[in-house]
Amino acid sequence: MANNKRGPEPGSQKAKHGGQAVREKYGPEFYSKIGKKGGETVKEKRGAKFYAEIGKKGGESTKRQQGSEFYSKIGKKGGERGRTAPENSASEQQE
Repeated sequence: MANNKRGPEPGSQKAKHGGQAVREKYGPEFYSKIGKKGGETVKEKRGAKFYAEIGKKGGESTKRQQGSEFYSKIGKKGGERGRTAPENSASEQQE
């Protein structure tokens, strides 16, 4: 399959250098801004239901790859973090 796009081959050293140059020129906030803009555009075109569908597919794929125990493990981690007060983070409790 031919690459009809302008610029260097994706993943090549030249492409990586281009990404670094953009980051240096515009800063990390630039990526956040364009990502949000892209997400809003997709939401307008496809609707919020689209995100629910792809989230479900991603969850099913993760379950197949990691197993249902994975969700139990990350759920416990999330629950533990939620129980501590913001000023008593987990790293402070270990000291």
